Amino acid sequence: MPENRIRLSSLRDRIVPAEEAAALIGDGMIVGMSGFTRAGEAKAVPMALAARANAAHARGEPLRITLITGASLGNDLDKQMAEAHLLSRRIPFQSDPALRKAINAGEVMFVDQHLSETVEHLRTNQLGPIDVAVIEAVGITASGGIIPTTSVGNSATFAILAKKVIVEINLTQPEELEGLHDIYIPTRRPFREPIPVVTPESRVGLPFIPIDPEKIAAIVVTRKLDSASNVLPPDAETAAIAGHLMEFLKHEVKIGRLTNRLQPLQAGIGTIANAVMHGFIESPFGDLTMYSEVLQDSTFDLFDAGKLNFASGSSITLSKAKYDQVMPRITDYKSRLILRPQEISNHPEIIRRLGLIGINTALEFDLYGNVNSTHVGGTHMMNGIGGSGDFARNAYLSVFVTKSIAKGGALSSVVPMVSHVDHTEHDVDILVTEVGLADLRELAPRERARVIIANCVHPLYRDALSDYFERATARGGHTPHIIEEALAWHVRAREEGTMLPEKTRKIA
Repeated sequence: MPENRIRLSSLRDRIVPAEEAAALIGDGMIVGMSGFTRAGEAKAVPMALAARANAAHARGEPLRITLITGASLGNDLDKQMAEAHLLSRRIPFQSDPALRKAINAGEVMFVDQHLSETVEHLRTNQLGPIDVAVIEAVGITASGGIIPTTSVGNSATFAILAKKVIVEINLTQPEELEGLHDIYIPTRRPFREPIPVVTPESRVGLPFIPIDPEKIAAIVVTRKLDSASNVLPPDAETAAIAGHLMEFLKHEVKIGRLTNRLQPLQAGIGTIANAVMHGFIESPFGDLTMYSEVLQDSTFDLFDAGKLNFASGSSITLSKAKYDQVMPRITDYKSRLILRPQEISNHPEIIRRLGLIGINTALEFDLYGNVNSTHVGGTHMMNGIGGSGDFARNAYLSVFVTKSIAKGGALSSVVPMVSHVDHTEHDVDILVTEVGLADLRELAPRERARVIIANCVHPLYRDALSDYFERATARGGHTPHIIEEALAWHVRAREEGTMLPEKTRKIA
């Protein structure tokens, strides 16, 4: 162990195996773990804890915890902990199929929460207290401060509020990450001072998490890499989505609402949002900045293309190829990057102040612009709302993107009424599919419906959606619906495997 990884020499005798550290976590505890979208999660202790839970349950002994993270974990940790029946409650976001299955079966109580809010609930004792925090680190400073790795997430508040802290020193994480982080903790409400972030480049905090080193109960040395992201390269549909958005932004520049620098950009996690960001490479826009949650492959592609000047986020989550390219050169990017706590990267005050263009992904949206980001068929959790609500409510432009159909055309992403609402029509400005773009700003519900049908709906479903809307309009109402039919498309999908009406199926 290089001495500069643990600069406070009195802590070096606290190095223990992962199994010994995991033994500090008992049944019924609330545990905060680092990790944000498969980046910077503690790796060895969760695996040891899952193994211990399997052994305990085999003996008939209880071992279940409430697990709070920043967002999803990598290295199949959520899978291992779910299959070990370790998790009784999970907060605030996940993306693992095995954990998803346990959530939808009712075994794990999942609290789907805006990512900016979790630590506020901890700070005000609505949630918690945190018994143990498990935090991955590049190293520990001479004062006992924890230097995070490829994410910050909720790690800072977990470590500050926890009774005990376990630090995982990951030797595969480059020491050059030190100095990348900006740890700022807001003052207490109701007399909170303004958060002094006034540009994406603003540095307002410390490069480490300040805690009393006496709280560090164990240190575990690891050598395991972050999981690679599973984003796919752009395809014809995502390229079309990006093209529609670029044309819209060009028009906004032409009429004087924006300049070619645009406003700071935010993009949600995933293949579609990442692919849309790639669209800026061939665009006329330049001198760009980002103020986002997750810095994905597209962030570094934009840096390399000379399009992006600066990016602020809460994690760096990359494909394997991009990780292998970026991490050896992290010092080349470092002056143009900041990683912040997610309550700062997602804070409504800052999002509203900076005037972001927020680009997030929908599972489905309806005639009037309500967006479902989380639930399949209205009942089954997919991943969670993540930070999309933080950005959608407060952005200068709130954009949602999705392909117009799924399952080879069996499902339409545009429906009469969404089966679950995460973002109401009040928070949605722009909708984009590969078919086209709907600008919903300053439109009444009936006007919104006509724009969405004309511009976003796949031809397979356009006639059926037009028919529904015209019949609903004949009934009247500010927001016309045929209530007894509003979710009929979802019922058909559940019972017949497709939303297509019988007569349309024959044509398709």
